[in-house]
Amino acid sequence: MAANPVLKAQAREGVGKGAAREVRRQGRVPAVIYGDKKPPVTVSVEFKDALKFIYAGGFKSTVLDLDVDGTVHKVIPRDYQLDVVMDQPLHIDFLRISGNARLNVDVRVDFINEEQSPGLKRGGTLNVVRHSVEINVPANAIPDSLIVDLTGTEIGDSIHFSAIALQDDAKPVITDRDFTIATVVAPSGLKSADAAGEDEQEAAAEE
Repeated sequence: MAANPVLKAQAREGVGKGAAREVRRQGRVPAVIYGDKKPPVTVSVEFKDALKFIYAGGFKSTVLDLDVDGTVHKVIPRDYQLDVVMDQPLHIDFLRISGNARLNVDVRVDFINEEQSPGLKRGGTLNVVRHSVEINVPANAIPDSLIVDLTGTEIGDSIHFSAIALQDDAKPVITDRDFTIATVVAPSGLKSADAAGEDEQEAAAEE
């Protein structure tokens, strides 16, 4: 099993808005570690390190080894705040996880074998309904992505969650229906031609 990515952090004592602003002036992002029935720990991480992890993708579904002054906490980012103007991280919440923990995480959906889809080869368009899906999975077995194979899909087909091959210990959070992931829709030209054909048939029937 691959090692978890390591993110360096420092313990911090102050709490509140004033203390957080001071941390940011030092080029760091205030953060907190909570969960696993242990007291919360206030920390900070380098701004550039936080930015790198956030914009690498999959930040909130990645288990990290958070190294706080030499003490390593196994965590997963649960939330973060961004400055809406500067698009910069303002605060990060890290959830402690134990070895046997299960988590609900959003995992991105990747589509493969588009060239093997007759519908797409005819000019159809892949209409993605869900770019990610929330699944319940062991913390030590979070997949990088969920794979949808488009081989054989035709115009008008709907691709449901059941088309995704999940590992045995993972399951969707939504369990009451086989929800749609994507559809293969007709190109606008074909839609217009089909509509015109239907109009002609209706006119002939009326005559």
